[in-house]
Amino acid sequence: MLADKRILLIISGGIAAFKAIDLIRLLMKRGASVKVILTQSATEFVSPLTISTLTGESTITKLFDLTRESEIGHIELSRDADLVVVAPATANIMAKMANGIADDLASTTLLATDKKVLVAPAMNVRMWLHPATQRNLATLQSDGVSILGPDHGMMACNEEGPGRLSEPEVILATIEALLNGSNQPLAGKHVLITAGPTHEPIDPVRYIANRSSGKQGYALAAAARAAGARVTLVSGPVSLDVPVGVDVVRVETAADMHKAVADNLPADVAIMAAAVADWRVSNQGAEKIKKQADGSLPQLAFEENADIAKFVGTHQSQRPRLVVGFAAETENLDRHASAKLAKKGADWIIANDVSPETGIMGGDHNAVKIVRSDGIETWPDMPKQEVANRVIALIAQTLDGMIEV
Repeated sequence: MLADKRILLIISGGIAAFKAIDLIRLLMKRGASVKVILTQSATEFVSPLTISTLTGESTITKLFDLTRESEIGHIELSRDADLVVVAPATANIMAKMANGIADDLASTTLLATDKKVLVAPAMNVRMWLHPATQRNLATLQSDGVSILGPDHGMMACNEEGPGRLSEPEVILATIEALLNGSNQPLAGKHVLITAGPTHEPIDPVRYIANRSSGKQGYALAAAARAAGARVTLVSGPVSLDVPVGVDVVRVETAADMHKAVADNLPADVAIMAAAVADWRVSNQGAEKIKKQADGSLPQLAFEENADIAKFVGTHQSQRPRLVVGFAAETENLDRHASAKLAKKGADWIIANDVSPETGIMGGDHNAVKIVRSDGIETWPDMPKQEVANRVIALIAQTLDGMIEV
């Protein structure tokens, strides 16, 4: 919680400024008081009236405000805050911060502050990758400024790459962590994640599988590790690089995955993102099954695999504090996901429509719904890493509000 915390939010001029409105709502919902400085260019994207209506505070836009500067307003603003947040931070304001330029209220306040500063960049990919911006970034980091993002994805300029503002939920989680003395809200927590498909053998050379790429599970592992968690990733067969700092257990079959998950409990959080085969071949051949001279087809018999998510969600002695399942469906998404929530004993189900026309299965984007007992929250289409960042931020907030037992 952020009760009694004072946030000074500096909004600089970029199309991502509209996301700051959601950030303000989230901060105030968590109990923080928010004062806002809008740069002159930011007023082209969001109005001072909108911001003041949300915060209940006057929104400041000018350095030479007679009333405020008679009381040395920029010094007052910088000292009155518990944390200064720049979101979105343009290349311009990052350059000013790195080089000590103070030619408007925002940059003057930043130069005058002795408080922690969090910067969430947002800009065109070419601007972000420009050597000047990267030099400024390195300077800010060496000065002790906390940097969040930017995320990778499609931007308003129709170019794709790093440059998107981190989602408000992720910024909120980082703010809470900084004010609690850490920029890693899952530090000390163990997060167990499954990812990818399973391969169920027919004979020594053939198997039954599905189209899962493992990308969403691997993105979740990277996001959880970045949030400070100890991450165990139980991975089916995929061709992805393991995120730095993540412990991986490679498996092939559903039975292998079930054992690996059981072996790696307890955990604080379990995220069951793998596309586990529902059935396995019970009469698999010891040798390669040959074509028959009479043209007869092999008769395969199936038996059901164990439900790993249900095993975790209903575990009597080692159930994680938070269990998150996945539902990949091609029809009746809400109904099927809600049924799985109860059946598997999960706290959340992350549901997505994987019909071929969506391109989600094996693709780089995802459009999910967060299904909980109190309702369904629909998220827009976004890159899988951004989905992961938002999910991990939401997990961190949820754990923060849960009572230890």
